Amino acid sequence: MITMALISMVLFSCSSKKNPEIGLLMGTLQLERWQKDTSHFVTYAKENGARVIVQNANNNQGTQIQQAEKLLNQGVDVLVVVPVDQNISAEIVRMAHDRGVKVIAYDRLIRKCDLDYYVSFDNVKIGELQASYVTNIQPKGKYALIGGPTSDNNSIMLRLGQINVLSPYIERGDIEIVYDNFAYSWDKESGKLEMEKCLGNNQEIDAVIAANDALAEGIAEAIEERGLKKNVLLTGQDAELKACQRIIQGKQTMTVYKPVQRLAQVATEVACKFACGEEVSTINQTTIFNGNAMVPAILLEPVSVHRQNIQLTVLMDEYQNEEKIFR
Repeated sequence: MITMALISMVLFSCSSKKNPEIGLLMGTLQLERWQKDTSHFVTYAKENGARVIVQNANNNQGTQIQQAEKLLNQGVDVLVVVPVDQNISAEIVRMAHDRGVKVIAYDRLIRKCDLDYYVSFDNVKIGELQASYVTNIQPKGKYALIGGPTSDNNSIMLRLGQINVLSPYIERGDIEIVYDNFAYSWDKESGKLEMEKCLGNNQEIDAVIAANDALAEGIAEAIEERGLKKNVLLTGQDAELKACQRIIQGKQTMTVYKPVQRLAQVATEVACKFACGEEVSTINQTTIFNGNAMVPAILLEPVSVHRQNIQLTVLMDEYQNEEKIFR
């Protein structure tokens, strides 16, 4: 979790620019999670006296590059980017630097460029949480791994965390990986397609480690349509409302809660500092190698969510609504 020392830095007065302008380039707003991030970011920026111009690329990298160029031509002071593609988005960083504008990668790393900053969660830890929870319940059996698209560096980090936990079980022969693939997209349709492929080759599945809740939704639907009698363990990520409902219904085993309100708060603070030409604090800062440079980064802690602790996590933080989850 983010420390109070870091939180306390958020509200400040900009001494060099009265109303900084922040360009927020979202890869998509289709998923519930990204809608929450955007709302929190805009709210915190307003509290900091900043104006946010939001652009949604609808998962089209070409569109996102055009939107970046448009914002830069309008004279924004800083760009915050949720990249559609981790590699192609390096062009956005280059364009921004040509105009003297800094770029912050939000939750998804931008690779192979001189990125200025990266704010996210510990994605290796997320993968470890997913794998640890299901192996504690089912330490032996047939497992399927369905990751997010490889155009997102988070997919690779998640898989690394999952394998960190699974390797000893695999080496002992306790767990057999019968399906291992990365989906085309982070959405329900991709999850369902991957699970249908998996079930087409395997009649027996004990657990599916899905990278996020949208994929898990499609996977759960494919399992239900197949009519499997066995309770298949299923992971997710993002603590979406539908995922929390599935956990209560017994159709999903766990998800990972990422306090995006805190992430938006941190990203806003860094963006406003950059926009005002001020120094960014190194509290809780680490570095991430993006294939070109060691990028300053802040990685927040994720939280495992399951039936037993749902009240103490997403409900206590008011991330989700109790009535909607349990209705």
